[in-house]
Amino acid sequence: MNEKLRMGMVGGGLGAFIGAVHRKAAALDGNIELVCGAFSSKAETSTATGNALFLDPKRVYPSYVDMIRAEKKLPASQRMHAVSIVTPNHLHFAPAKLALESGFHVIVDKPLCLSVAEARQLVKVVKKSGLILALTHTYTGYPMVKEARRLVSSGVFGKIRKVYVEYTQGWLAQPLEKTGQKQAAWRSNPKFSGLGGAIGDIGTHAANLAEYISGSVITGLCADLRAVVKGRVLDDDASMLLNFDNGASGVLIATQVAAGEENNLFIRLYGEKGGLEWRQEEPNTLVLKWPDRPREFYRTGMGYISETAKLHTRTPSGHPEGYLEAFANVYQSFARAVTDFKSGKKIDSAKYDFPDVEDGLRGMAFIEACVKSSKQKQKWVPIKL
Repeated sequence: MNEKLRMGMVGGGLGAFIGAVHRKAAALDGNIELVCGAFSSKAETSTATGNALFLDPKRVYPSYVDMIRAEKKLPASQRMHAVSIVTPNHLHFAPAKLALESGFHVIVDKPLCLSVAEARQLVKVVKKSGLILALTHTYTGYPMVKEARRLVSSGVFGKIRKVYVEYTQGWLAQPLEKTGQKQAAWRSNPKFSGLGGAIGDIGTHAANLAEYISGSVITGLCADLRAVVKGRVLDDDASMLLNFDNGASGVLIATQVAAGEENNLFIRLYGEKGGLEWRQEEPNTLVLKWPDRPREFYRTGMGYISETAKLHTRTPSGHPEGYLEAFANVYQSFARAVTDFKSGKKIDSAKYDFPDVEDGLRGMAFIEACVKSSKQKQKWVPIKL
């Protein structure tokens, strides 16, 4: 396919934080072009966003249904190839399902949808259509996260025994949703966010990162979810114990009421022979720990890192490589898969190394298990897909 990947977008209207992030990440390598969009449930906002992005007015739509139906009617040489869904959680499922059923690939912000039932439906639609669905668990895109995963899978640490992952933020330490702040308002409302507050917003990132680096999946958990800020319905603080399918145990903390914290995603893994740690606020460094020799510090961009890490490195060593670059790595892996799909190749998402619909299903099962565990007296809850 000697052409750019043509992308449509659902959500991400003017003033929406995550929509702008998706557009920047998709454009970073120059091989994805935004050609159309239904940017808001308000037609005037969608139109204004399209104008600001210099899109053809005829391809700026009042709704995602209008966009998908109209794009499907265009000649193959003009219509979009894929849809990026950047709406609040409650508007992930329906656009994704319709897009896939209409022949379009999908890349969607996490969590995948609102429930395990919806996630199961999307798994079926993806399998039936044979199309590609990618989930933007951004942190899997960092070069040193790729390196950590490779080192664990190489066996250099031996069998993994312990996983600690924490994601601490402080932006919701006060009732920000009562001030009219849009991000806080929808994230704290179960109608838009779903069952989970902090656990759905950042806890799923922590769980996904633990599974991604360890190469193991969470099979059960014992959770305590709390709404710390008075009057808040959904959880803003979560702590839990984890069990993994390789026999490892773990601890996960996800809180948005840790006053003074910014975006402190931090993971540590320990095996029989050593361990590692990585922190998102210092993403270029991966620390390796050994019982019989000094610690090692791996750095992004250096010649000794693996080919996988190099493939996802965009800047020379010593230059900060961060959130947008990691986001772009997910988009570029997705774009490679779509390009190969159009060339007639059979696609195995694992080979392209991006989170897929199965990761999305596990994320929804994780959220539901956390809520169930927190509410009942019998605390340990198995993860059921």
